Amino acid sequence: MLTVLIGLFAALSFGAADFAGGMGTKRLHALAVTGVVAIVGLIVLVSVSLLSADQWSAQSLLWGGLSGLAGLGAIGLLYACLARGPMSVLSPTTAVLSALVPMTWGALTGEALSGFVYPALALALVAAVLVGFIPDERAVRPTPTALLMAVGSGLLIGLFYIFIDIAPADSGITPLVANRGIQTTLVVVLLLVLVSRKGFASLIKPDTQWVMSWKKLWTLVVIGGVLDATANILILTGFRLGDMTIVAVLTALYPAGTILLAAVVLRERIQPVQWVGLALALIASMLLAQ
Repeated sequence: MLTVLIGLFAALSFGAADFAGGMGTKRLHALAVTGVVAIVGLIVLVSVSLLSADQWSAQSLLWGGLSGLAGLGAIGLLYACLARGPMSVLSPTTAVLSALVPMTWGALTGEALSGFVYPALALALVAAVLVGFIPDERAVRPTPTALLMAVGSGLLIGLFYIFIDIAPADSGITPLVANRGIQTTLVVVLLLVLVSRKGFASLIKPDTQWVMSWKKLWTLVVIGGVLDATANILILTGFRLGDMTIVAVLTALYPAGTILLAAVVLRERIQPVQWVGLALALIASMLLAQ
């Protein structure tokens, strides 16, 4: 039961972080938003690690660093493939593969799950596809390149889970600190390159029907960084308390947090197929909690 709740809260936290980041990119360059989210997340993770007196080791830093590289590759490929479209196909592809990789790893390493769990996991994967589906009448078949990018992104997200899970159990969240340290460093370097070439003005988009104040905007982006770090801590905690497979599959439902917030805050309409996905996700969660 606890593992299921952790997986669901991690998914909602990731989804809410994505929503906050998406709102921020309406007025700021995506790289600027990513940089703030990364820096805030690093501050949160370092603070929690110091307060928890975590045990630092070469192994925890190694696996955390590898997870950071996998995460960077996943984000890069995800953004690249979504830019090519269609999102209605590519986004669910990435989400499902991000869950299938740790599921396969768990099976290969002897992770023991009850027989009834597998049908519930399959139902959760279907729910992830439907929740992440974005209907678009103009959608076309994805190009082979875009599809390969989506597959690569999903595989790398799965590797991120595996690397984090392999890290020593007594290392606390130090693997996440190493992960975020690498990501933050690269993003800051890219930001400096962008600013040196195009100036600070390149970080701000033209004001197009934007009604939120700058104070609220930065607050929202900072909250996104806190939520993203929280989601990572929840995932690591779930892996150590329960089964990696269950937590990873439930985390793949992260689009649910985004669409629910978009419906409440922006009054966006949730599509019928997404309602079905949310219902299946609820049923799958109830089955897994048994």
